[in-house]
Amino acid sequence: MISEALVQSTTLETAVRELEIERLLGEEGDDASAILEINSGAGGTDASDWAEMLKRMYLRWAERRGYKTRLVDEQPHPEAGIKSATIEVDGPYAYGYLRAEIGVHRLVRISPFDASARRHTAFASVAAYPDIDDSIEVDIRDGELRIDTYRASGAGGQHVNTTDSAVRITHLPTGIVVQCQNERSQHKNKASAMKMLRARIYQHELQKRQAEIDAANAEKKKIEWGSQIRSYVLHPYRMVKDTRTGVEVGNTDRVLDGDIMEFMEAWLAQKAGEAED
Repeated sequence: MISEALVQSTTLETAVRELEIERLLGEEGDDASAILEINSGAGGTDASDWAEMLKRMYLRWAERRGYKTRLVDEQPHPEAGIKSATIEVDGPYAYGYLRAEIGVHRLVRISPFDASARRHTAFASVAAYPDIDDSIEVDIRDGELRIDTYRASGAGGQHVNTTDSAVRITHLPTGIVVQCQNERSQHKNKASAMKMLRARIYQHELQKRQAEIDAANAEKKKIEWGSQIRSYVLHPYRMVKDTRTGVEVGNTDRVLDGDIMEFMEAWLAQKAGEAED
């Protein structure tokens, strides 16, 4: 009986924890799938390699959660890593969790690209948008769009690299630019780009609304390129620290392998506390 009670208590504890987390995911769009964007920043080749490491981390996180992922667009760096990547993450509350990752991620390590084996610092930014469905109306007029086609780069076969199949769409009123080149046909790339554009515009409107709320509270900060949210230090010691919540994890390999729920949950709990205050 004691053994059975211990098993049941563990199961109950897990169920209660999941309910507590879902309670924190109450913002508009939190229950939606997500579109994740990763861009390399300052740090040269190290930054591009860091962006690819982050891409792997989030793909592993999604796999752990049972989410489906699809690489929509990727811009490789000529030496190593990627300049940028856009990934669709399909699963319940994917956006709610990935909201916790929006911002700048900093890496400190001995650079594998430095012949003198010196320590380098690299940066990459992460953005996330709710993958909204057709039930949410986003008004986009044809006259507000500039659509450009160009030849796709990178892997994809002879057909992809010799025709203008890649599509870039600019939303003129907001300046939002999206692009897709991973599909074989221009039509499919345009459809994927329009889907991303709808998500970006929807997120843009949510941020405008939040900015109006935050204006009344001078202590709150907007998420910008210069606001570092997390540091991943691999030398001279090993530690991942979230600068917003103070959460620290010494097992950097586990974090880079996608075990990042501790950081996400701490941020969600912090935001919930701020809302109550």
